[in-house]
Amino acid sequence: MNTPFNQEQHQALVDRFWGLQAAAPASKDAISAFNAIIWHYYTHHERDFTWRRITTPYYVTVSEIMLQQTQTFRVAGKFEAFVAAFPDFATLAEAPTTEVIRLWKGLGYNRRALALQKIAQLVSTEHGGILPTDTATLEGFPSIGKATARSILTYAFNQPIAFIETNIRTVFIYFFFKDHASVTDAMLEPLVAAALDQSNPRAWNYALMDYGVMLKKTVGNVSRLSAHYAKQSKFEGSDRQVRGMILQALLDQPGIPATALPEILVKEPARVEKILKGLQREGFIKTTNGLLSLP
Repeated sequence: MNTPFNQEQHQALVDRFWGLQAAAPASKDAISAFNAIIWHYYTHHERDFTWRRITTPYYVTVSEIMLQQTQTFRVAGKFEAFVAAFPDFATLAEAPTTEVIRLWKGLGYNRRALALQKIAQLVSTEHGGILPTDTATLEGFPSIGKATARSILTYAFNQPIAFIETNIRTVFIYFFFKDHASVTDAMLEPLVAAALDQSNPRAWNYALMDYGVMLKKTVGNVSRLSAHYAKQSKFEGSDRQVRGMILQALLDQPGIPATALPEILVKEPARVEKILKGLQREGFIKTTNGLLSLP
């Protein structure tokens, strides 16, 4: 439970860190002071999400795939309905793809819904229904790269494995590289590893995440200093928006002729045809007797 926050006490911890960091950058004492800052804030400002309270491998995997490129408040609003409909890997693996996509709508990047169902199928058919606990196997699953594999192992199994994602990157850049530009993850990785709490990595990374969210609200987008920073493309009028419109049309009315889509969507026929072919290649749409529908 969060307790009353003492801003003066927190500022004293921050000031101590800056003094140590100025005297000996990234020293053991500076890292220890940094840890104290993060833990102090987390003690008073821990965020509450279902996937933090129920850290089963399934809940963690669903949440980590949902959180890719999607704001937490949007995920929180969709997560409960999704896991209520598909409470475990086996149920999700066997679910109609149409229903998976229907419940995913609103999160964007819908290919992640298919990837998540494929993960569930792999877990069910190739791993006896048990999520693997090694990074190499997880990275072989769709939509799971280096950072996601490590975050799943951290949050689901409390494994002490360092990883970097947007909020964690923000925190380390702010405290250790705030006067730099084009900061690479390779520059951050030794610090992330050195600061990792070996006894409770799950809570430590939650704490980093929450501090990163606070920094974005109070000091702006520190991630712009990262060499890996890329501004998200505009959604309105994008091909991503048209993809979503096509899927929604087929959710509302299965069995639409391809030739009717441009008129339904009020979009250029050539553009709709190009996007439609992409959706078909990815397995989102099937054609039966000239009519389009979801799998």
